[in-house]
Amino acid sequence: MSRRPLYAFAAAATALALTLSGCASSTPEDAPEAAASASFPVTIEHAFGETTIDDQPERVVTLGWGSTDAAIAVGIVPVAIPFDGYAGDENGVLPWVAEALDEMGEEIPVVLPAGDEPAYEDIAAAEPDVILATYSGITEEQYDLLSEIAPVVAYPGEAWATPWRELIETTGTALGKSDEATQVLEDIDTSVAEAAAAHPEFEGKSIALTSDTAGVFYVYKKEDPRVEFTLDLGFVNAPAVDELANGDSTFFYMLSYEELDKLESDVAVNFAATQEEADGFLSASYSQVMPQVQNGTVASVVGPAFVASVSPPTALSLPWGLDDYVALLSEAALAADAAN
Repeated sequence: MSRRPLYAFAAAATALALTLSGCASSTPEDAPEAAASASFPVTIEHAFGETTIDDQPERVVTLGWGSTDAAIAVGIVPVAIPFDGYAGDENGVLPWVAEALDEMGEEIPVVLPAGDEPAYEDIAAAEPDVILATYSGITEEQYDLLSEIAPVVAYPGEAWATPWRELIETTGTALGKSDEATQVLEDIDTSVAEAAAAHPEFEGKSIALTSDTAGVFYVYKKEDPRVEFTLDLGFVNAPAVDELANGDSTFFYMLSYEELDKLESDVAVNFAATQEEADGFLSASYSQVMPQVQNGTVASVVGPAFVASVSPPTALSLPWGLDDYVALLSEAALAADAAN
């Protein structure tokens, strides 16, 4: 199962085309009430119907993106987690997950083998009380098979499209940890607000988030989660991003190299899997028409882990990558001041 177009440059547009959107997993009134008291059963609506969890889960299996992080962030270590072949280590474990578990004094859970199909036998062997696939690409058939093992919380709308905040909230509801989930979100909001306050050079500057991989140039729309939280730092979405947009996706579009001169903004972010890829974009003949390249106001986010930490952010990855991301943005924003 793949994620969304910019999380995995290695898999080009599909590997990171995690289209985020979706409807609520439970009503705003019901979710906090059910989880705040940790009362069960709880019922969570999703794309395949609804799932009722009779008792507070103790053994949790996570699939897809972000559910592992959210569970750990609210204090629950899963018994089995997905293999991440893009930003994970040789064992498929993401760096922020490994660090969080180390801080908790916990061992790495069973890492499920990667594949187009869920590892049903391995999941069953983990004896889960619940399977969290809130941000995933499982099909209805796969959902039905997984449901024979344990209750499954699927995505609320489109596959690979659950808003990262909603994922954390849904995880809190499913695990009887809504208070903890609320605190996780408040802590993240505080960190982002503090970063914005510490960098007044961000305020009001226009920004465009992009990637250039395998001969295709992507521009990320304001609906994309990495753009959303970047704007929370004080930037504004460049008008050109909206003006040049087409119907490729809710969250991104492809822009021809011939039109790069039209993508005007004070600052640009370019996501790249390797330093070679980042340098190749900055030195390419087609990028020289971009005002951001001419003015040295491109912030290059380089490396699978760094890219994945904001694509989209999770309960653990956003705090993990925030300082480095802010430092790159600050350098580009100050360069924009100098250019003006």
